[in-house]
Amino acid sequence: MTLLDHLHIAWAHLRERRRQTILTALGVAVGSAMLVTTIAVAGGMSRNVVNKIIDIAPHAIVSADRVDPLVPDNLIGIKEGVLGFVEKNITVAEKETIKNYHDAVERIRPVQEVEIVSPYVSSNLIVRNRSRFTSCAAKGVVPEKEAGIANLGKKLVEPDALEELSYTPNGILVGKLLAEDLKVSYHSRLVLISKTGEEFPVTVVGRFSTGFNAKDRQEAYINLALAQRIEGIAPNSVTAIGIRTTDVSRAGNVAERIQQLTGYRTESWDETNKNVIDFYNRNGTITLVLVGFVFIVAGLGVSSVMTTVVLQKTKDIAIMRSMGVQRSSITAIFMTEGFIIGLLGVSFGCPIGHFITRLVGSIRFEANNAGVLQSDRISVLETPEAYVIVVVFGIIISVASSLGPARRAAGYVPVKILRGQM
Repeated sequence: MTLLDHLHIAWAHLRERRRQTILTALGVAVGSAMLVTTIAVAGGMSRNVVNKIIDIAPHAIVSADRVDPLVPDNLIGIKEGVLGFVEKNITVAEKETIKNYHDAVERIRPVQEVEIVSPYVSSNLIVRNRSRFTSCAAKGVVPEKEAGIANLGKKLVEPDALEELSYTPNGILVGKLLAEDLKVSYHSRLVLISKTGEEFPVTVVGRFSTGFNAKDRQEAYINLALAQRIEGIAPNSVTAIGIRTTDVSRAGNVAERIQQLTGYRTESWDETNKNVIDFYNRNGTITLVLVGFVFIVAGLGVSSVMTTVVLQKTKDIAIMRSMGVQRSSITAIFMTEGFIIGLLGVSFGCPIGHFITRLVGSIRFEANNAGVLQSDRISVLETPEAYVIVVVFGIIISVASSLGPARRAAGYVPVKILRGQM
């Protein structure tokens, strides 16, 4: 028998049981639609997080951790089998810094893919507004350079805040949620308290809103000189250097080259935020697996229908076998029926899934601060690859579900059926 003969007989069997065929195909269609929507939502969430990270963070960070530690200046003698002693104790609480950071910056600049270089000093402080206290991660920056690194100009509540910060030595730019927690507004007076208990009065020159709730609630920007004074480090020292590249996809390669040039450990944005990205990808994978069980249920429906068809077509099977039809052809006929059901299911399910995805993406709601990201919509991402996966997976499940009944049909003995023994 030819493939066309298999297809003709399979279609005739399914057409005789239209209602069951349609209901089973609808089961596959529901699974397809749910899987299409889930892939789009999971992909949209991951893309949204990645885009937010790329938009507000450096593409690479040069930290103060040296790849090859320097030999201490106060080390006395280096000989085999001889202990080395130092002239004085090293202060454990001393902050690790990139000393003479101007030299490191000059080594970085020749790298072709580097667009912006922004040195900074990070400080963990307590910020006070009268009787209100909260922790704050302050970042001492050169405002005009950091503006390009973190796209701050697009995220300012007060449009001229960055310019004002640059000419206000004791100015501070606070996150919008941090400002709400402290009940402060433009030109409010705050006090920064360092880990040693020193107090540094500052003036609020503006607010920013990045969409990352943790960043907007805990971070602030101050001038580099003020941060160096708070941390008690030299004017030519910083705790890290932020890098923005011309091509974010090459940030990893650029980070490796900068690490070799400077001798300081350098991480790309995806390495620094690996835990956050992995968390969202893992959640998306778990969701896909759970939704995939809908297909398994649809496959059980296909198997049930095929078993019924086999039981009803035992005499037809016996006649075909008596006419010389091979067992492989009988198996192929019933597996073709499973293929047709799967094809019908995904043909209806994928357009329905596309419609649901568009509907979900068009829904708008009031943004809140409960989650990690502040958003007024559910991000979705549709790709051709997702539809290919759904079509292939749906057809494979349907064909695999029909394999058992097909093998059973092929195993019937024609003589027993015709004698009424089966």
